[in-house]
Amino acid sequence: MRILYQHRVASADGQFVHIEELTQCLRARGHALEMVGPKVSGVGFGTGTTMKSRIKRILPRAAFELLELGYNLPAFLRLWRAYRRVRPEVFYERYALFLLSGVLLKRLTGVPLILEVNAPLFAERRDHGGLSLVSLARWSERTVWRAADAVLPVTDALADHVRRAGVPEERILVVQNGVNEAFLADQDGASLRDGLGLQGKLVLGFVGFIREWHGLDRVIDWLARQPDRESLHLLAVGDGPALPALKRQVEALGLTGNVTFTGVLRRAALPPYVAAFDIALQPRVVDYASPLKLFEYMAAGRAIVAPAARNVREILEHERNALLFDEADPEGFGSALRRLCDEPDLRASLGAAAARHLLAREWTWAANARRVEQLAERLGAQRVAGTSAPAGRESEGRP
Repeated sequence: MRILYQHRVASADGQFVHIEELTQCLRARGHALEMVGPKVSGVGFGTGTTMKSRIKRILPRAAFELLELGYNLPAFLRLWRAYRRVRPEVFYERYALFLLSGVLLKRLTGVPLILEVNAPLFAERRDHGGLSLVSLARWSERTVWRAADAVLPVTDALADHVRRAGVPEERILVVQNGVNEAFLADQDGASLRDGLGLQGKLVLGFVGFIREWHGLDRVIDWLARQPDRESLHLLAVGDGPALPALKRQVEALGLTGNVTFTGVLRRAALPPYVAAFDIALQPRVVDYASPLKLFEYMAAGRAIVAPAARNVREILEHERNALLFDEADPEGFGSALRRLCDEPDLRASLGAAAARHLLAREWTWAANARRVEQLAERLGAQRVAGTSAPAGRESEGRP
């Protein structure tokens, strides 16, 4: 099929990973994609500084939001030129707040719109003090969600936001994030550990764009309290805005020999690092997210510690393929982590079960591309026939 794809992502973080992995797999299946969006800045995983973020710091909030709205004019002109050039059979968009150009294209051309939703951006920015034009933002989000022929939230928890916006259930299809199949191949984690000087250490691992809400500070605090901390090591893979504060915390607690921050790595280099973990960490989670790292941990067969939040329970089951802790319990995270440190057989069984579960649910980017392909073909056929049908009755993210 000919697919027109629009996004507004300009940083090499988890957002771009999703775009790159899905589009590469769609192309591998023989589809022709025309991409419309900003050029991505940064060369490795964990880089996120963009021109947009610099402008946002300078402008008053309301002015920045009007600038976001004004982006629709050049965005639509690029879309229209792309549409005239390739005559797509389907239009795929990664949702962004105030981005209305795709809806306009759909209304002018009738091309079916598949909308991927990774966050409830209106609620997220409103609740964290990031919105001035609240009514306009709410209207823009609902307009885009309701206009789409199919809405693809990444979790069922996120799908609740879509439902409350008035999108009919038959147009909602939950498609969890996935993993690159490179993570499924055997990796030489032992050699990497040796290269980092971690022989004989129990490695606690984290991978991702490091933000404050990821909760790595609680891992460092926990590590400082352990009587056997000299045998433990935290390996944090990636970079991000929380890193300077975490480095200061490590130094203040005298843990410089117990923690390694790798900084930015090319994404292709990540699988051996994940394979080097004994315990894979998700200390905190946003309650609607489908964390990329969880699928990478599962693919590598690592024992996972994560919160027992609803969206995590869509992916993992406590004591079957992970240890999930109660976020309301101040000791929950530390107790779960301590238990995995002390029980090697449990680590092995949970990791093996996690890898089997990921394969059984087909949580890979290749499988997600197939899901999108099947949906696009149905929507294309409905357009030709002049009919409508549900996007999908079964949510991929439900347990």
